[in-house]
Amino acid sequence: MTAAGADTRMPPSMLLGVLAAVTAASFVLSLLVGPSGFGFGPAGEAGTLIFWEIRLPRAVLGALAGAALGLAGAALQGYLRNPLAEPGLIGVSGGAALGAVLAIHLGLSQAVALALPVGGLAGAAAAMLAVVSLAGMQGGAVTLILAGLAVSAICTALISLALNLSQNPFASVEMVFWLMGSLADRSLTQVWLAAPLILVGLALLLSVGRALDALTLGEDAARSLGVDLSRTRLAIVAGTTLAVGAATAVTGVIGFVGLLVPHVLRPLVGHRPGLLLPVSMLGGATFLLIADVGLRLAQPAVELRIGVLTALIGAPFFVWLVLRTRGELTP
Repeated sequence: MTAAGADTRMPPSMLLGVLAAVTAASFVLSLLVGPSGFGFGPAGEAGTLIFWEIRLPRAVLGALAGAALGLAGAALQGYLRNPLAEPGLIGVSGGAALGAVLAIHLGLSQAVALALPVGGLAGAAAAMLAVVSLAGMQGGAVTLILAGLAVSAICTALISLALNLSQNPFASVEMVFWLMGSLADRSLTQVWLAAPLILVGLALLLSVGRALDALTLGEDAARSLGVDLSRTRLAIVAGTTLAVGAATAVTGVIGFVGLLVPHVLRPLVGHRPGLLLPVSMLGGATFLLIADVGLRLAQPAVELRIGVLTALIGAPFFVWLVLRTRGELTP
């Protein structure tokens, strides 16, 4: 018999198993839903083409990008001990967006097929180097936040400058649409370009679970337990850059996933940052896959980008979170 007030959360292994099953089901559903109808597409060569060139790349990128955003958000919130932290906070998304926008603005995307994602990857790498240089190797969490905000502000200003100076209206429209984020019209080539970097980034972020659990006791206690805080910070920054930077370079900017998913799932893990990492990875993949399926179902009635949809879902949640936090702090 369960005592009153006992912990009724499901065991971690069961929770991860359930989330993995839901993620797998969401992935299959993403493969089944498309403009050509429900199912794996028409029979014959046309159906094979639709599956391999349209639906599979979209589903794989949705799963990988969602996993990257959800996991990076959980890792940053755990390390910075700030529930409002998300991947864009350290400038990686802004750097990737700037690199892709410059590739469009300079006409490179028209001359070279992979110039757009490669430009995004280069921008993410440059942003990471800038953040690490500004924050310093021994800088703390506050320094990292300030450096990330500074780099994000610079990237936003340069993106606005590129849009303002663009003489080609078609290029301007392409830049704006890319900044809204999308999983449509992506190929397996782009998947192969981004997937290895995303997977390496995910592995780095998952490796810091023990350190994040120790940090809940404070930095001094974490050091006494053998946690190398500089190495932990480097793993989180590098992992976020690889995972989120590679995803953003291919899909465009998709916001609020890294903020919303860890918050929704945190009560299920007893607020344990280490366990929240794999849970948020699976939750992020599921969220983005389901959102993209909903987008495709609504497509005949309204033309929406996935980044716009996640913002429409995430912005009210963010307002609710601020109001709840303010209520908790009010005596």
